[in-house]
Amino acid sequence: MVRGHVLVRSDQWHHTTVVDASLRVLDRLDHPVSRRGAHVVYLGSGEHPVRMRILGPDALDPGTEGAVRIHLPEPLPSYLATVSCSGSPDEPKTVGGGEVLDVDPTERASRARPDRSVDRVVRERGWVPVDELERLTGERREPDLDRWVVDPVVLHRTLEDLRNALADAGPRGLDLVGLGELARAAVVLLDDAEVEAGRLVAAGVADPLADHPFVAALAASPFVPPSPDGVDRGELRELVRRGDVVEVEGIFFASSAVDAAGRLAARLLVDHPEGFTVSTFREEAGNTRKHAMPLLARLDATGMTRRRGDLRIAGPRLPEA
Repeated sequence: MVRGHVLVRSDQWHHTTVVDASLRVLDRLDHPVSRRGAHVVYLGSGEHPVRMRILGPDALDPGTEGAVRIHLPEPLPSYLATVSCSGSPDEPKTVGGGEVLDVDPTERASRARPDRSVDRVVRERGWVPVDELERLTGERREPDLDRWVVDPVVLHRTLEDLRNALADAGPRGLDLVGLGELARAAVVLLDDAEVEAGRLVAAGVADPLADHPFVAALAASPFVPPSPDGVDRGELRELVRRGDVVEVEGIFFASSAVDAAGRLAARLLVDHPEGFTVSTFREEAGNTRKHAMPLLARLDATGMTRRRGDLRIAGPRLPEA
């Protein structure tokens, strides 16, 4: 280590190559300070050649104060500290001093108005994890939502967007997977909505997929299921996701049909302990290979049966006969 080096825990500090700072130009300086020329900034005991831009005016006159954006030559663990600025190392001459106001500026230089306000940091980002906010500002705040400190305007807009999206979605509601991270966390603040089976639905609204006629039709003909023609594709996907319907090789079965097929396989293995064929299963199920093969594939995949050549034998999850 040499002069200017610092030993830190990396997770406690924000490492940056750009900071916004205040700069008060010395009264005795005989020229304004602008982005032109070479500048050196002193952070702690470290000396760093930098590029500097005045935020707002083109230059700062002697005796005046303004904000500057400083581009550092390498990532440094930064904090809200005092700074000193001089000319180039070849012609050392202190031009002014100030303090770091923002260790991770997000606004464009033309719009930046840095200060020490923690609320400004939150407002510019919308929502910030509490640990990150502490690294950026040195202040620890209690989270407003889950692990975030959230700007009130952003939170209000997020809740309004959720309510509008929920109204547009109809009785099926919103799939939480499709929401952003903040929106998913914010659903707990909605008094007029609730989460059911991974979906956000309006409170008190009956489940539109309960007692679905297609599920009833599949259950009524477990081994020769009807085609899903005429069933809304969105509803069909949701029925599969919920586990009410099982899709195998493009064929849809009631979940109860798979259980029934497992029990049928168990009964066949009582009579055929060496294993049963597809033909035997098909004859007992009263269907064709079109439906028998997907059912057997499902039994194999779930461990109810195992395939041994042309035979199916008992798997570790075979139910009782």
